[in-house]
Amino acid sequence: MPIKLFVLAGEVSGDLHAAGVISELLKAEPDIRVFGIGGEKLRTLGAELLYDTAQMSIMGFVDVLKHSLFLRRVFRDLKEAVRREKPRAAFLVDYPGMNLVMARFFHELGIPVIYYVSPQVWAWKEGRVKAIRRYIDRLLVIFDFEVDFFRRHQINAEFVGHPVIEELAELSLPSKDSFTGSHGIQPGTRLVGLLPGSRKQELSHILPELLEAARLLNRKYRVVFLLGRAPHLDAAAYSIMKEYSDLTVVNCAAYEVMQYSDVALVTSGTATLETLCFGCPMVVVYKTGALNYMIGRRLVKLKNISLANIVAKGLLSSERAVPELIQHEANGPEIFRQASMILDSPDLAASMRRELLAARDRLAGASPSHKIAAILQEYLQ
Repeated sequence: MPIKLFVLAGEVSGDLHAAGVISELLKAEPDIRVFGIGGEKLRTLGAELLYDTAQMSIMGFVDVLKHSLFLRRVFRDLKEAVRREKPRAAFLVDYPGMNLVMARFFHELGIPVIYYVSPQVWAWKEGRVKAIRRYIDRLLVIFDFEVDFFRRHQINAEFVGHPVIEELAELSLPSKDSFTGSHGIQPGTRLVGLLPGSRKQELSHILPELLEAARLLNRKYRVVFLLGRAPHLDAAAYSIMKEYSDLTVVNCAAYEVMQYSDVALVTSGTATLETLCFGCPMVVVYKTGALNYMIGRRLVKLKNISLANIVAKGLLSSERAVPELIQHEANGPEIFRQASMILDSPDLAASMRRELLAARDRLAGASPSHKIAAILQEYLQ
């Protein structure tokens, strides 16, 4: 019988991070069978997926309630598969709403749990620390400050480095001149990145505001907009673009947006950290439904919400490396105003780039995928 490993990566970023680890693991243990939840990256490696990340794109308190019947079915199917397949270990990546529930299930079955990309309990829902202490065997964290946080809660967390640094090291992009030439972009044209997120719910709230800001920028500058489209979302998710035919928009991969933009308008989340790694000046934007915002604002205890500012300035600092526009402030005119300040001030843009790149250096680790694959081998053997 092959050795089996359960993997749960419920988001696109988690699929990417998990795939790096599984790729390393399969080099050492090619006969291991991987099953669970993931996306295209894990599927390409031969993982047997019970559900795809595209189906798990559920965020916010209201959305979870709307999909409660579907989520119950997912939990039931996962638990049945685990009882049937009897994996040697469980590798859980980010996605705490589901992964902490599954961690308890695995603990009750005596199956060791390795959790990669810790729940951000230092930001909100600190009560989850109890579940982490009780149900998780190895906690692998991606920010160095998390080690001290969990130590204060009697949890031994291991800093492995951030996977984004590792993934970007393998990235090869053409020069900016080559990129602009291939798209017929004239010299001197400003490039403004639009990164509205990878979930339909995010797009519905944020993309209209980014496009309104883009229209205002288009009136002030000679500008081309680089739109980072999520590859797993269909054209219908971007149907609003038809209303902005006056804008010159180039559809790009997210990393191309980060590499070539003079300034990027970025939805708060992992994308802000990735943009930081490119040293790209940015305006961070976040907007959600009114009820989700009311609940979230009561729970989140940080002064900065974007990972870019948390890494650059710290958890509780009121200082910011990049501007953050949340909810009511996340409107077209205000996004335009903040982006214009960066475009109009080369000194501000250069200072922002230096600060972001310095923060990137603090994230570096020694090949987290290789390190985590070795940890998984310990449990699988």
